[in-house]
Amino acid sequence: MGKSKEISQDIRKRIVDLHKSGSSLGAISRCLKVPRSSVQTIIRKYKKDGNVQPSYRSGRKKVLCPRDERALVRSVHINPRAKAKDLVNMMAEVGKSVSLSTVKRVLYRHGLKGHSARKLHQFCQEEWAKIPANYCEKLVEGYPKRLTQVIQFKGNSTKY
Repeated sequence: MGKSKEISQDIRKRIVDLHKSGSSLGAISRCLKVPRSSVQTIIRKYKKDGNVQPSYRSGRKKVLCPRDERALVRSVHINPRAKAKDLVNMMAEVGKSVSLSTVKRVLYRHGLKGHSARKLHQFCQEEWAKIPANYCEKLVEGYPKRLTQVIQFKGNSTKY
């Protein structure tokens, strides 16, 4: 059977009040339409801790606090070509031991996808190097002629 919704603070307090007034677990359960086991758990917690607030949920603690995440993102903005390994070493210098996958996950969460920018930069450099220098010179020499024709046709299409 699946879990039901969490019992509100108001109902928890009413359960404790009814228990203090001497009502049985079954009577409280029927009156408030809450499972008997939940009533029993709430009363047990009240007797043990003195409050009726639900306890914290389990789960893995985060390795990096928000401040550390901002520091990582800031360092990538300063040096976009920084490698994830360098960032791991930078965090180790400040006393935070993090894994490579943690750094990559944090950067990805902030929209910084590591390899795509580097690959694009490298691809652009390679393609730019393939263009002969005299081709660029011819383009620059032809600009005045092209611009006068664009002005003559008032921005409409030209033969270029």
